[in-house]
Amino acid sequence: MRAGPMSEVSMTEEEERNNPFRDSQQDVRALHNTPDTPQTRAPAYRLAFVDNDFMLREELRPVRLQLELLKPQMMLDERGIDSTVVLFGGARIPSPEEKASARTPALGELSKYYTEAVEFARQMTLRSLKTTGRDFVICTGGGPGVMEAGNLGAHQAGGHSIGLSIVLPHEQAPNAYVTPDLCFNFHYFAIRKMHFLMRARAVTVFPGGFGTLDEMFEALTLIQTGRMRKIPFILFGRAFWEKVINWQALAEAGTISPEDLDLISFVETADEAVAIIDNWQDLPEE
Repeated sequence: MRAGPMSEVSMTEEEERNNPFRDSQQDVRALHNTPDTPQTRAPAYRLAFVDNDFMLREELRPVRLQLELLKPQMMLDERGIDSTVVLFGGARIPSPEEKASARTPALGELSKYYTEAVEFARQMTLRSLKTTGRDFVICTGGGPGVMEAGNLGAHQAGGHSIGLSIVLPHEQAPNAYVTPDLCFNFHYFAIRKMHFLMRARAVTVFPGGFGTLDEMFEALTLIQTGRMRKIPFILFGRAFWEKVINWQALAEAGTISPEDLDLISFVETADEAVAIIDNWQDLPEE
């Protein structure tokens, strides 16, 4: 190896790369010392991968989709996270302390599921800690309501949890209980949905609105059609779900098979949900 100081990269980093070529970070840093000329100021001269105007072009959508798939995947792999427990549920469901300020009395009554979400996430995170945080990691949409409750429960148990946020016109910051370096942000709904389910060991669905219904039915469809293996699929609040959706009518009409209803378990409490997961036996893939 040539004598002399290493340029802008440590010996250890070069040895780990085991590559004779300059890496991209070196060239990006070198750009700061580029002479200022009409040519170097021109958009054509920018390195493609740090040129925001270029990366945001419509033709680059496939690249952006790949990046949103890769970034969380790589970071979760680096953290050694093998499996998750997903919590879907309404952003508007208040904590019991905020029940009186709910926009409707019915919404206020759903605050009991905030409490159950906290307790469920706490219990699952205690199991996760026994695996050194590799399995049963709580994963939410990173927002308020039930999502906040899930991340709060994991925080109370002393473990980490994942938040998968999405950029929305009216979106606020992620809730305060998501583990910061496991707090991801997405532009593409489709890629976010993939990350919800790619490591899912169980899915829980609390009362919610359009977003919750969308996530629930998409996951159920994947399981029903064999595109995803069967896992515990647990709905909190039978009365809510049977009022919102006439499940039996779907089976009676023949638009789903009667056995499709067996994909779903209804519970009222965290303890019931934990028991279903603890007693679950993985079925062989068909």
